Parts: sequence; C-alpha cells; structure tokens
Amino acid sequence: MKALEGITILDMSRILAGPFCTQVLSDLGATVWKIESPWGDDTRKLGPPFMKGESAFYLAINRGKKSVVVNLKEPRAQELVRKLAMKSDVLVENFKTGDLGRYGLDHETLSKANPGIVYASITGFGNTGPRAAEPAVDTTLQGLTGMMSITGEADGPPLKVGIAAIDLLTGMMAAIGILSALRERESSGKGQKIDLSLFDVGLMSLTNVAQNFIATGSVPGRFGHAHPQIVPYQAFEAKGGWFMLAVPNDEAFQRLSQLVERPDFAQDPRFKTNADRMAHKEALISQLIEIFLSKERADWLEALRKAGISSAPINNFAEALADPQAAARNLQWHIPHPTIGDLPLIANPLQYMSRTPAQPHGHPPLLGEHTREVLSLVAGEQELARLEADGVIGVKKG
Repeated sequence: MKALEGITILDMSRILAGPFCTQVLSDLGATVWKIESPWGDDTRKLGPPFMKGESAFYLAINRGKKSVVVNLKEPRAQELVRKLAMKSDVLVENFKTGDLGRYGLDHETLSKANPGIVYASITGFGNTGPRAAEPAVDTTLQGLTGMMSITGEADGPPLKVGIAAIDLLTGMMAAIGILSALRERESSGKGQKIDLSLFDVGLMSLTNVAQNFIATGSVPGRFGHAHPQIVPYQAFEAKGGWFMLAVPNDEAFQRLSQLVERPDFAQDPRFKTNADRMAHKEALISQLIEIFLSKERADWLEALRKAGISSAPINNFAEALADPQAAARNLQWHIPHPTIGDLPLIANPLQYMSRTPAQPHGHPPLLGEHTREVLSLVAGEQELARLEADGVIGVKKG
C-alpha cells in the first residue's frame, strides 16, 4: 500500500516550487498528470548540463509523473483539462494570479463542478495585496524578503543562497497544505483552495532572525558562516582545510575548552555563558582561529567526534555524495529511463517511513509521453486523433 495510493494530482505547475511539490507527492504514491505546453516545462531547456538531451534540472524534480501536452490557448484543450480536473483530487498551479480564470480553470469555476478538489495556487505574492499581479522568482524574493541581506560576510555584499531556497521551501509547504486539506476532506467531504506565496514563505523562513528583529528592533546584518545567537558556532580553518564547529551550550563549551587545552576559557567570566561569549565574541574567536590552525583538520575532527562536539568538514558536493553515510542511507535512486538508461537521482528522505515509504514510481517523463494514455480517460481515440492533427494536443515523437 502506498501512502497516497488513489490520489490523483493535476499538475499545472512548472519550473521548481510546484514540480518539487508534486514529485514529493508522486514518491508517496499519488498519480501525477503533468500538463505541459507544446514546448514543455521551461526546465526542459534549462542547461547545460543535459543527459542525452534531457535537462538535469528537469530530471531532478519530475520523476514518476505522466506528461500530457495540450495547447491551453485552444478552447478544446481547455475543455479536456477541465474534464481531467473532474477526475482529480488535487490541482497544483503556479500561473500568475487570475490567469487560469481566462480558461475556466480557476478554483471558483472548478470547485462548482468538483466540490472535493483541493486547489493549490502557488504565486510570487499570493492572490491578494498590492503586489498580487507582479511576477516574481526565487532570486528576486531572496532579495525582497531580506534573506540576501543576512547572507554573506559582514563586510561583503549581500549574497543569494546557493540553492533556490524559497522555491524549495514553498514546494514543501504546498505539499503540507495539500496533505492537510486532503485529511480534512475525509470528514467534511469538501476541498479547498490553498493560496500560497513565495513571499510569505520567504519571510517565514527567516524564523529566529525575524523574531530577533521583532524582539529588539535591531536590523540583522550578515553573519557569514557564523550563527546570530550562538558562540562558537561557525567555520574554522585548520591545516588541510576548513570545518564547521557547533557548540550549542555551556556544557559543550567546557568540553571544547579541555579539548583545545585551554581550560581557562571555561572559567573566564567573558566566556562562561553563551550570552557572555556573544558579548565577547571577537576575543574568543580570534584565539580559537589561532588554535585550530595549529593542527590538521582530520585530527581536530576526530578529537571533536570523540568529545561529542558537533563538527564536520566543509565538503564540496562530490565529497558529500561520497560520504559513506550517503551510501548507507541509499541517497541515490537508480531509475530506468527510455533514452538515458540507468538514471541516478537524489532520493526522497521519506523512504524510511516504516510502512508506506516514499519510492520512485517511474522516470521523469518525456514530453507528451502519456498524452494519449491520460486523455483517453476523457476523450475517444478518433477525437484524440483529430485534436493531435489540429495541434490541440501533442504526443511524444518517435
């Protein structure tokens, strides 16, 4: 039994936040119909790199789905999608606010015919407010929400997080919202609309940094690789490379003092509590920098491990994937692909649910690979042939 077996998702999203959400749901057993334009999801063309013609970006977030190509500018295509919506439990879309209303695919229209549908609308700013009609992407919202203002070195420029953090967090929040709505539908019999914005999620993701500002009125700055509220909790350089050190409480700091052969640190009134260490951060960190440069990184990491103090080398991604823990946790799934062959993809961490684990349910689909299969649920073969000839739908070539 799959956790979401019997749940059908009509996925009208593209790029990252929506497709990431629906891939998670697919891994949990939902059937996902991916509606694409004749030219496909934008990520199909985002590269290099490509793997035998398939974009690595697209492959990362679309496994287990069924690709259905329709030209939404055509009224007959709009009607086909409406019919699919009547057979769906969930619709996920990330069109600009109001755009799908032109096609009769907005929540108000669809929910009248399918009162149980859960309709997740993912936009830059939500369906209300003065910015509702504005376009937005992860990078611009990292700037607007303040995320970039706290990322980077204190004396350097603001920086973007290395991944599309707001998009990915929004995708996870969308999945949570959808699962919550499906759970509530079991008792009420009714679906609902989820109005989710990247802007809202971006602000929420600042968590303790945001609350620090609310508590003090002091605008947070950039912390580099350090923590805004804990000392020492940052990167240090040793012989042979950099590593991260996290000392989250006073007891751990006492152990660190012994480990670096400076028991006086633990007794120094400037460093006795975390609040003291925050107040005298520069005095402490300058001494730790000098101490850690005196030995090999591997030696420090082994000593810290034995002392039960959290630390880790700062790896590049090749090193991270080569860590024995990655193999032990099966963090790459290998999926047969019709053109690539064996396709390695990063696994879903929910694969360790004890009874209904996440697992791959197919390769990232080729463009239009399942158009006829899915649309045969709402149209006959002769009609589909006419629609294909008229350019209303598209099927995989070759």
